Amino acid sequence: MEFQIVEFLKEALKEDVGRGDWSRLLVSGKGYGVVISKSSGIIAGLEYLKKLEKLADIRIKPYFKDGESYRKGDTILEIVGESPDILSVERTLLNILQHASGIATNVRQFVEVAGDKVKILDTRKTRPLLRQFEKYAVRCGGGKNHRLGLDDALILKDTHLALFKSVREAVERARATIPFTVKIEVECESVLMAREALESGCDIVMCDNMDSAQIEQVVELRNRISPTTLVEVSGNVTLERLSKLVELGVDGISSGALIHQATFKDFSMKLKPKGRG
Repeated sequence: MEFQIVEFLKEALKEDVGRGDWSRLLVSGKGYGVVISKSSGIIAGLEYLKKLEKLADIRIKPYFKDGESYRKGDTILEIVGESPDILSVERTLLNILQHASGIATNVRQFVEVAGDKVKILDTRKTRPLLRQFEKYAVRCGGGKNHRLGLDDALILKDTHLALFKSVREAVERARATIPFTVKIEVECESVLMAREALESGCDIVMCDNMDSAQIEQVVELRNRISPTTLVEVSGNVTLERLSKLVELGVDGISSGALIHQATFKDFSMKLKPKGRG
């Protein structure tokens, strides 16, 4: 929602500007700047920069849309405003582009391997207070969001299941307790656990750190026991392994690496007084 983006931007600006930018005492007048890419990738962050315009009293003209590919040397956007205002938001603006585009570029590699055979999903392994931003960047790269938080869906992990006598007991307790619309997913470490989860009527079975042979068995069991249950793969998901995983008949593949293994893309801003050649 817009107010969440605005609040995020306010905090980001507050972090960098603090009580004031000392350079504002040195410069004045209208300024014109451009942001140039120093590598190729997938652009993300522009949706946030639209809201930055109002907060910083600047005007931004993007030459790309979120999710589009760019090349080294491309002009990503133009920025016009009072020179002190542009200088004060320079680092925040670049950080947003660099971080979001890094994630989007990383995600796109996974999506291109998966094609339309399986959904590429993120996880809750995000930096504190940056979840909405980082998951937005995943979408820009073509990935799908898994749950945003604990209130989206119930995933029964090993730490939960340790408190119950069986997977079935945990799922039945959950089904009798949680709201009607909430999905139940069970994290399974073995084919045997997956069978029990399928027989208990859960909505999603997660194959956690299983090898390809085990995943194939789980898919076969799903098709036979509970065809409407989704199968998700998670754990040790790499680009090298992905091409094999997408052929196993699963519905989704989730990986924290989409976000936590992404690296900043490199952009730079060039600024000059407006009207000067």
